[in-house]
Amino acid sequence: MKRIPITSDGELRLREELQKLKKEDRPRIISAIAEARSHGDLSENAEYHAAREAQSFLEGRIAELESVLSHAQVIDPARVTHEGRIVFGATVELYSSDSDEEVTYQIVGEAEADINYGRISITSPIARALIGREEGDEVEVHAPGGVRIYEILGIRYE
Repeated sequence: MKRIPITSDGELRLREELQKLKKEDRPRIISAIAEARSHGDLSENAEYHAAREAQSFLEGRIAELESVLSHAQVIDPARVTHEGRIVFGATVELYSSDSDEEVTYQIVGEAEADINYGRISITSPIARALIGREEGDEVEVHAPGGVRIYEILGIRYE
C-alpha cells in the first residue's frame, strides 16, 4: 500500500482517537453487550443487536485508523520547503468574490480532512487548484457546485 500523507497534528489527533476507541469505547460496548446478553432471548433483544452494531462500527473505525497510521507519511508543515508556494500542510487565507467572504483552509491528508475545522483534503478540487500557487494569485476552482473564483490573501505554515 502506498504512503498516506498526514500532518503531524493530524497524526496526533488520529492516535488520540484510536486510544479513546480502544481504552474507553470498546470496554463500554463490551459491557453493553454483556448486559444485553443477560436479559435472555437474543433473537428479540433490541439492546443486544444495537450494541453488536455499535461494536461493528467501532471495530471498523479502529481498523481504519490503524491502517492509516501504519501507512502514514507524517509531514510537519513548519518544516516543508515551499518557497512561497502552496504545498501540502499550508494554511491558506482566501477571498471568495462570489460570496464576498474570507475563508481559511489547511490542506491536509484525506484521513484528517474535516471541513468543520477548515481542514480540506489534498485531493479536493479546491486544494488541487491551490497547490503550487502564490499569495496574490487568483484561482478558478471547478467544484461540484460550479466554478468559484478565489484570491489568495495569505499562506502560512504552522
